Amino acid sequence: MTSDADMSMSEEAALRTAPDGPPRGLPDGAEPAVTVLVVSYNTREITLAALRSALAETSAPMELIVVDNASADGSADAIAREIPQARLIRLAENIGFGRANNLGARQARGRYLLLLNPDTVVLEGAIDRLLAFAQARPEARIWGGQTLYGDRTLNPTNCYRRLSLWNLFCRSTGLSALFPASPVLNSELYGGWKRDTERAVDVITGCFLLIERSFWEALGGFEPAFFMYGEETDLCLRARAQGARPRVTPQARIIHYGGASEKVRAQKVIRLFTAKVELIRRHFPPATRWLALGLFAAWPLIRVLALSVLARLRPSPARAEALANWRAVWQARGTWLKGYAPA
Repeated sequence: MTSDADMSMSEEAALRTAPDGPPRGLPDGAEPAVTVLVVSYNTREITLAALRSALAETSAPMELIVVDNASADGSADAIAREIPQARLIRLAENIGFGRANNLGARQARGRYLLLLNPDTVVLEGAIDRLLAFAQARPEARIWGGQTLYGDRTLNPTNCYRRLSLWNLFCRSTGLSALFPASPVLNSELYGGWKRDTERAVDVITGCFLLIERSFWEALGGFEPAFFMYGEETDLCLRARAQGARPRVTPQARIIHYGGASEKVRAQKVIRLFTAKVELIRRHFPPATRWLALGLFAAWPLIRVLALSVLARLRPSPARAEALANWRAVWQARGTWLKGYAPA
């Protein structure tokens, strides 16, 4: 977990220069009900849109903290200029999503922490609604809402079931892709559930995740070894081990575009695979860990073999691109099969 010894020189410098004093935009003496944490990385315009929507759609006393991961597109200057309510922490290097959230949380003063991705839009008082849901369901201890794509259709990535040998088998063999609506063959994504009912889940995605700050601190925040992806899964599984039962509601809705800060698909998949391998190493029993890693390693290999056949039988630019991406992922297996090195 994060400690003073884990912090880089740039993180220490960023905290030393972070603004002091009460949260901006609140009446004198008011305490924030929630601290909204946003980590920005080369997504200036959509980050600004996310921040504007959070401010416009939230009536609860709110503190807004933005950690900029050394963006090269002028994000930090634009946020400082256009969103003066935000407490901005500028970093000289990209330290990843998990560590940046840990850094921002050290400055937080709200009773609750809300992790909000920069590629989101808050809809219809979603933060207020999620706070009300947390107060109505305190036993969950971690709460999430419904996510939509930009066209307002359902984005089913708001929550997941924990990895198991069964859902790894279904993912690796392609069964989950062939039968996405099956709750059995696509169990990792709760196949067939339209996210239109309240439900307890294993993992809530970090794009819109609410947690009491005291519980976050008790858990030690995100495990800093996870650079990007997987950190919320690790957090939720550690929370469940302490009795939490994460829960989602369809009443709190946001738009989540997804993947805006990573444009190269192969690179994104390699990061995702590295995180999943690390999750297997940390959360699978030793007796089944080797089998889980074997099933997981079969995933890109099977894709390469299947796409090679399809590309010969029915060639197309889309298939050629998909094959090239999966080949790049498979060729990088020496990297992602190691998982993450300690931060």
